[in-house]
Amino acid sequence: MDYLEEQQSELEALESIYPSEYNLLSDDPIAFTISVKSENYEDGENGLFCNLKFIFPSNYPEEVPQIDILEEDDDEINLEPTDIVDLKELLAQLAAENTGMAMVFTLVSAAMEWLNTRWEGMVREKDEAEDKIRRAEAEEEQHRFDGTRVSVQTFIEWKMKFDVEMNSKRKEVEEKEVVSKKLTGRELFLRDKTLAESDLQFVEEGEDSVAIDESLFDDLEDLDLEAEEDDE
Repeated sequence: MDYLEEQQSELEALESIYPSEYNLLSDDPIAFTISVKSENYEDGENGLFCNLKFIFPSNYPEEVPQIDILEEDDDEINLEPTDIVDLKELLAQLAAENTGMAMVFTLVSAAMEWLNTRWEGMVREKDEAEDKIRRAEAEEEQHRFDGTRVSVQTFIEWKMKFDVEMNSKRKEVEEKEVVSKKLTGRELFLRDKTLAESDLQFVEEGEDSVAIDESLFDDLEDLDLEAEEDDE
């Protein structure tokens, strides 16, 4: 078998089948890439994409080619590391099964099918996750409307606590109203008995400090109080 001739024939067929995806990297050894993507792929927004790299050994196809999936640093892949491992294992197994015949087309087709299946799984997983979130939110909203079941005991406990809080708030309001309201003398007297005691103390202290002129009251005896009383 003329290995080189077989290899060149396969390259010509691949270039014809994948005109925009095929890219020859080297003639010796023969190395090339073929870009593969899932159906409806749109610049990483909808689907999966990667570049498969093949290197033919001198006796290919009697010996399987080296198969690589370009790393993220080459900006030509949007697969997770675990996906890369799984895809490489699949292609290596297929290559071993097709030893002795041109196999690149078979490998590329299998890779495209794998990408489609993986993307469909990712979409399904995303939909299920979103649906799970929606159900959880709906259940949480339903719980808010359900509220807490009330028994006689829980109602009594709530009522006692409610009454304590209301009494406390009522006292606070009354105290604020008293402070803000201007009290009359009578209200002050009734509210604070110490005011009466302070007035009495003032009078007692005043007896020692104020001199009373008793002569001012001498003329009171001459007043005809009885006459005034009769007039009345």
